[in-house]
Amino acid sequence: MARPRSDIRTRVLHTARERFLSEGVDGASLRRIADDAGTSIGMVYYYFPTKDDLFLAVVEEVYQVVLADLLQALEPSLPVPERIRRLYARVGALSDDERMVVRLVLREALVSSTRLDRIVERFRNGHLPLLLVLVRDGLADGTFDGSIPPIFLVISMMVLGGPGQLIFRAMESRSPFPSASDAVKSSERMLGILLKGVGGNPARGESS
Repeated sequence: MARPRSDIRTRVLHTARERFLSEGVDGASLRRIADDAGTSIGMVYYYFPTKDDLFLAVVEEVYQVVLADLLQALEPSLPVPERIRRLYARVGALSDDERMVVRLVLREALVSSTRLDRIVERFRNGHLPLLLVLVRDGLADGTFDGSIPPIFLVISMMVLGGPGQLIFRAMESRSPFPSASDAVKSSERMLGILLKGVGGNPARGESS
């Protein structure tokens, strides 16, 4: 069999990403993806034997780049608050393509237990161990409240650092509230919420 053009795989990935976002993985047609990518459906199957394989490859293309940055951001030799700060800063700086894939992952994880299982398995071999080490170190050095179960710390950290920042970016121009000062990045505010809490007024509590 003749060797395929080297850019076909990339074209299929990018076309599939757009189709999956607009139609969902289950609703997207592999034949239309092939047409949009300027290739044949046979070539799609050549690279991706199943639609789920194609979905995971779409995720992996972006995840590899993000993971490389997270490995640096979550370097265990750094103080815990600095690791979280770097983590949130990287998430806050997600490119448009990266944010598209995050949206895709969140949506497909809700509609397909099979895709969720495969995504979780990939993350277990990626950034999740780094977060577990971060929480362990944060409990050991007193950064985190030791009375809070570790799983809640992991969830809180992920929600604020991931969906929290994505929602902030999506709503910033539409919010009825004043925008945050340019001098204070959203990642810094999310870090403050994680470490200090939200909603309460400590000074008022002390006076009552």
